[in-house]
Amino acid sequence: MSVLENFIKINNYINQMKQKVTLVAISKTFSIKHIKPLIDLGHRDYGENRVQESINKWKEVLSINKNIKLHMVGTLQSNKASEAVNIFSYIHSLDNEKLASKLSQAEKNYSKNLKYFIQINIGNEFQKSGVAIKDAKDFINYCLIELNLNVIGLMCLPPISVYPKKYFIKLKETGLSLNLSEFSMGMSYDYKIAIES
Repeated sequence: MSVLENFIKINNYINQMKQKVTLVAISKTFSIKHIKPLIDLGHRDYGENRVQESINKWKEVLSINKNIKLHMVGTLQSNKASEAVNIFSYIHSLDNEKLASKLSQAEKNYSKNLKYFIQINIGNEFQKSGVAIKDAKDFINYCLIELNLNVIGLMCLPPISVYPKKYFIKLKETGLSLNLSEFSMGMSYDYKIAIES
């Protein structure tokens, strides 16, 4: 199945659902030539996980296509915060105060206002990044009040070996309790479950 066929199939499914869903096409590791059919179709949202690779790949495209929004979906090191703010519109992996502080400073330097998802370690897995649910309220308040970051929602990566629905529901319940209504969740293999949740 081609990139375009796969996109149309997933988009058709999303259009049948009642929820408002933004489909982020994960473009990491793929060349612009590979992604171009989606760009030509008018799709706007793309996910990358490496800052320098994103700059090299997207700089020219972004200068021509102002409507394209890049989403940082991988782990972001604080020493890459400034470069990330310069090219991305969304950060899906904000998970610590040092990174938040660096992003806030970079926003001032570039006069930009990104949208942020707080990464929650929804399965309490020691090997994964993310804020513990019990610490989420304090961290979000720090980002919103102390740093004036535009936190719009929560993100999670459920444990790989289990059915993810309960984790998606838990993320939604946590977000709603914190007055957040956007959720970054679901991949190619579980996007239907994420939408249903």
